[in-house]
Amino acid sequence: MLHDITNKKQAIYTKFPFSRLRRDTHFAMHCQECRWPAIAIVSERIRHMNYQPRGISTFQAPASYQSEIDAAKALLETQPTWNGVSAEAVARMRLQNRFRTGLDVARYTAALMRADMAAYDNDPTKYTQSLGCWHGFIAQQKLISVKKHFGGKTDRTYLYLSGWMIAALRSEFGPLPDQSMHEKTSVPALIEELYTFLRQADSRELNDIFRSLDKARKEGDKTREKELIEKIDNFQTHVVPVIADIDAGFGNAEATYLLAKKMIEAGACALQIENQVSDEKQCGHQDGKVTVPHEVFIAKIRACRHAFLELGVEDGVIVTRTDSLGAGLTQQIAVSHKPGDLGDLYNSFLDCEEVTAANARNGDVIINRDGKMMRPKRLPSNLYQFRPGTGEDRCVLDSITSLQNGADLLWIETEKPHIEQIAKMVDRIRKVVPNAKLAYNNSPSFNWTLNFRWQVYDAMKEAGQDVSKYNRAELMKAEYDDTPLAKEADERIRTFQADSAKRAGIFHHLITLPTYHTAALSTDNLAREYFGEQGMLGYVKNVQRAEIRQGIACVKHQNMAGSDIGDDHKEYFAGEAALKAGGAHNTMNQFG
Repeated sequence: MLHDITNKKQAIYTKFPFSRLRRDTHFAMHCQECRWPAIAIVSERIRHMNYQPRGISTFQAPASYQSEIDAAKALLETQPTWNGVSAEAVARMRLQNRFRTGLDVARYTAALMRADMAAYDNDPTKYTQSLGCWHGFIAQQKLISVKKHFGGKTDRTYLYLSGWMIAALRSEFGPLPDQSMHEKTSVPALIEELYTFLRQADSRELNDIFRSLDKARKEGDKTREKELIEKIDNFQTHVVPVIADIDAGFGNAEATYLLAKKMIEAGACALQIENQVSDEKQCGHQDGKVTVPHEVFIAKIRACRHAFLELGVEDGVIVTRTDSLGAGLTQQIAVSHKPGDLGDLYNSFLDCEEVTAANARNGDVIINRDGKMMRPKRLPSNLYQFRPGTGEDRCVLDSITSLQNGADLLWIETEKPHIEQIAKMVDRIRKVVPNAKLAYNNSPSFNWTLNFRWQVYDAMKEAGQDVSKYNRAELMKAEYDDTPLAKEADERIRTFQADSAKRAGIFHHLITLPTYHTAALSTDNLAREYFGEQGMLGYVKNVQRAEIRQGIACVKHQNMAGSDIGDDHKEYFAGEAALKAGGAHNTMNQFG
């Protein structure tokens, strides 16, 4: 078995002449017969490497903390004038800056995401998740929290960069609706910001370990010293994949390509693009959505792929979103060369009426459908209307077409969180593309409580159970919270991710804008109490005291902002002459 795996690996290496890590990733992607061993190879490298990218084409981990020191020492010995530069300080700074460029980040996270996709194909319990973050600090605190609560690991935890939150919170025009009216550059700027904060989280955590190591050495605690060095050697980075929303591409295919490059250069390993018209783009949960013919969308998929390949991110992931379930309009009639081609299939969904000499009108646009002259219904907006009830069929066609033309993951925007609705479409897609996988928007635009109470109510009624004590129109009321119906609904919400990952092919679960809501909620609570009767206690009891007792690292906000890192750098640069902020009179000492 091992001999077979070795032979298969060698063949893949020849086909994909990339770095060791990325060759192993491609092996996992392409080896169908022995996927479990292949994935194990990738996972071992990815999960346990320290990730010290050495240039733009390799992902080689440092062998150990000591080897980094030895390498720095060897270099310094060749430079007699570099007086006072400490080999250990150099090693520490290198380990604290494991990703030198955004492309280093993109290549590493793309390989990580590909390995996760392969693992999911073999075991749907290994789905991935993300939260939308509108600021680098929010992303940083999320990953710090994940590491704190889940054993120092960030496995299968991603970031989502929401176009909605970019528009609402990061545009120089001020708050905007999700209609691609914000500046193009605000998207790559946020990606860069996210990774700046995540890299700083790496630096901060390692700096705290280095300080503990120095303390253990000073106290002569060899056991503790060994433990801390092992902790450094096995450190897992806060840097995780980001799925970045490129909306509808912000223009034509060339504009899409140019923006995609900027986003990848900033660190994005996955781009999510939707099949709406760029200049008519609407939020997926609002009305008035307008789709484009498949060939127009395919050109933008190709543009994204060319951007990845130009920049050497061969593992880059493209997520194609279809809004067809809620989009009843198109801007264009597709070009068709023969019956049954892609353009003809797109046009077959148009709402048309037969044209005769008697009912022909000036300026009619006419298509040939099964030998009949048909007039698509054109609105005063100059948009064309699809037949009602065709949304699901269009979603299936969109999804299959995207996967057959370069997409890696699907995104089907739905109007409610209903597993069987999603699964019904995925089942049809998988008849053509068996390993089709979805990213799914666990959207705050859904009323989750009401939707799932409705689902349980309808299931109970269909099963012949007594529902007389429930008013379906009023199930949101708090009086129902402790009822069996509400408890069953909450349990279905709790298991939604696991259930839909298994049944409906959802590889990645995301919440688009949760931190938009958490910021609003926490601020409301603080303002109500601080400006009310609670006064300062409103902050102390419900913020600071809670931070201390929950072990929130940010309670030491100076440390979080990098004050201790700066102090240590001062010592590297100036030795005993360094003026430090972390002395006896630093009030952060009050927090232990």
